[in-house]
Amino acid sequence: MSALSIAPLTAPLRGAFAKGPVQLPGVWLGNQLCDAMASSAGQATQPTGHAALDAQLPGGGWPVGALTEVLQPEPSRHAWQLLQPALAHATAARPGAVVLVAPPFEPFAPALQAAGLPPERLCKVQPGPTQAGSTATTALWATEQALRCRDVLAVVAWLPQALPEQLRRLQLAAAHMGQLLWVLRPARARQQASPAPLRLWVQGDVGAPLAMQVQVLKRRGPPLAQPVVLPGGSARLAQVLAAAAARSQQRRGLGLPVPVVAPVKVPVTVVLPGDAAAGWKGVVHALDRVAVPAAA
Repeated sequence: MSALSIAPLTAPLRGAFAKGPVQLPGVWLGNQLCDAMASSAGQATQPTGHAALDAQLPGGGWPVGALTEVLQPEPSRHAWQLLQPALAHATAARPGAVVLVAPPFEPFAPALQAAGLPPERLCKVQPGPTQAGSTATTALWATEQALRCRDVLAVVAWLPQALPEQLRRLQLAAAHMGQLLWVLRPARARQQASPAPLRLWVQGDVGAPLAMQVQVLKRRGPPLAQPVVLPGGSARLAQVLAAAAARSQQRRGLGLPVPVVAPVKVPVTVVLPGDAAAGWKGVVHALDRVAVPAAA
């Protein structure tokens, strides 16, 4: 076999490469945030409400019409505090509901209200096992149906067992409908492949109880070596919590009972996937109307 011959670069090409990477319209370099490319492609973003995090994200915020994956060591308030500003902004900007699929804990309505997120705009979907599949399968089905609903502003889903191909299906649904979608998953998912264009790791900051560390695991841009440290709560919230703790401590010192604040529950929608929807009579939920599940 004859050796392959490679033609030498012409003088203009040698000069272009000597000046550094060639800048071409629509071509994104891996060492740059793809802000310009996102703008040219019409990729919308929603500010996170955290200026330090916006500065590290392509387009300066959460991608609209795309899957954002949030990983955490265990379910905690930090993920809520990360998402609250964007959810509050979305509910203030236009009508519609924020759908919560399979949250591990009951949302605390007074805290959400104080953060600017009206509890009546939340729709909690608590899936259960059916003849059509397991609870995990039902949660995936409910997430996709919520993404395809025109009256939904955003979807926050806790899907610990989701597979990459299932996440890909949700990514396509979010892109098709132009929806905000966050999927929250446990630490073990960090080693798995993910179709999410944005992937974050969120945990508390040992040095500051109310602060949180956000590590950008994946973005359309260069790797980010250091985590972004964000306040886990407002100064006002910190003052309220400190005052409440002081009052409780004082009452205990006097031998008085400490009052317990009962959580206010948000509306719950029971989902029935597939053929189970045929016998469903309808329920009233946070959208203030009778909702009929879409066919699987």
